[in-house]
Amino acid sequence: MVSKTVREKVFKLTQELERPLDLIQHLPFRIAVVSNLLALNRDWHIRSLSDLEPRELRVFLNIGSYMPIKAADIAYQSRLDSYTVSRAVKKLQAAKMIEVEADPKHRNVKNLRLSEQGKALYSELVPAIEQRSDTLEGVLTSQEREQFYRIIEKLENKAEQILAEQALSMIEQGNEPPADQKEVIRWFRKGKKE
Repeated sequence: MVSKTVREKVFKLTQELERPLDLIQHLPFRIAVVSNLLALNRDWHIRSLSDLEPRELRVFLNIGSYMPIKAADIAYQSRLDSYTVSRAVKKLQAAKMIEVEADPKHRNVKNLRLSEQGKALYSELVPAIEQRSDTLEGVLTSQEREQFYRIIEKLENKAEQILAEQALSMIEQGNEPPADQKEVIRWFRKGKKE
């Protein structure tokens, strides 16, 4: 049980329903709230450096950090669906932030890398993002930070397992899975092999 917060004092659970969901004590909701607060486009300084939307910014940072990288690997690494990554790649390419090149080993596979313009933006964004991260992590001791990363990994793996098992169950019932559910299953199976 989380200790009483200001929000709990302000937001009282409704009496109009038999079992209202206590969002303050609901882990996925709380993680989503923190995620909303941490969205890079909500940071005014980062927004002043780039007009990229959150989706494009996330894909852009993945390309800069791991280039050359395939779009499918960005989807897996960040757990974005391939459609979202594809749309971001098109926008980044149109903005001349990235370049797409054929993979030397597999001609039908495309690798993504930052253009010179993209490298310039990346070099401006990274210090701002690192400063933000350092400030945020400053509330944790090194032991708490290590523990947090272990816990986050456990939660990510469990969330992926839940989604994959739900998708596999729906397939067993004769349903045709949408593309994003196929990806969840593929990620889950890939994670089990690693």
